[in-house]
Amino acid sequence: MRTITVGTRQSALALTQTNQTIERLKRIAEDAGIECRFEIRKIVTRGDRILDVALSKVGGKGLFVKEIEQALLDGEIDMAVHSMKDMPWERQDGLVLGATPEREDPRDCTVAREGVPLAELKLGAKVGTSSLRRAAQLKAYRPDLVIEPIRGNIDTRLRKLETEGFDAIVLAAAGLRRMGWQDRITEYVSPDISVPAVAQGALGIECRADDTFMLELLARFNHEPTARAVRAERRLLGRLNGGCQIPLGAYAFVREDDGGGDEPLLEMTAVVGTPDGSMLLKEWGRGRDPERLGDELADKLLKQGADRILAGLEG
Repeated sequence: MRTITVGTRQSALALTQTNQTIERLKRIAEDAGIECRFEIRKIVTRGDRILDVALSKVGGKGLFVKEIEQALLDGEIDMAVHSMKDMPWERQDGLVLGATPEREDPRDCTVAREGVPLAELKLGAKVGTSSLRRAAQLKAYRPDLVIEPIRGNIDTRLRKLETEGFDAIVLAAAGLRRMGWQDRITEYVSPDISVPAVAQGALGIECRADDTFMLELLARFNHEPTARAVRAERRLLGRLNGGCQIPLGAYAFVREDDGGGDEPLLEMTAVVGTPDGSMLLKEWGRGRDPERLGDELADKLLKQGADRILAGLEG
């Protein structure tokens, strides 16, 4: 019987996601007659150590994955459970995504101290987020809002809502739902107002490229509609040379009523904006090839000037 060591960050959300993944894989392995057992190894990443600086100012890509990927390469762990939106576009040599499980709700959500939606927050309300993407779209939607950075795990941010004078905070709905805290959500924010981060709500299960045992097991866990949508979003991310801490969002999904075709039809919306919301570039498209769709929307955004926005941020 093989023992599979699973690497993860040590936050409550990361451990919850990892334990949920392991339970699913146990059932899959049992159904397939595959004998294995699992153990967890907690790994502290650079992003976990830097808690007093906004992520957009830390710089670098892979803040929450690099140490975990190194443990994979060194053979200290056999697979890793990542929040896919934390993963940079560039793939690490020797590692592959073995599975993209079915996606949780990809939307942003608000948690408001007085339980009111974004549209009804008082004039000049203080809203917490450390995401430049969210800040850009919130300011475009309501220029009067005062956007302030807020760092920490989900439970830390929920506590800061009460202790640091925020009227509301904005975060990924998927995290609250995975923790079983969906009753705290005031409002699910429509992608028409805030396009989610690339791959938000999706997990990426990573393993070594030469580990055939893990590849065969994880292939049974893959959810192809989610995988195709995430491929389109991440292709756009790569074309725009984006990290996970820039004001860029993309959301793709497979249409169920696409009228037939050899491959399912994807629809995708993408946005790039300045952090102050003064310029917001948005494009929409559809297609059956994920990579081509990602390229097409990236090209449209570049023609509008997305490269100048992103270059200005890097400068």
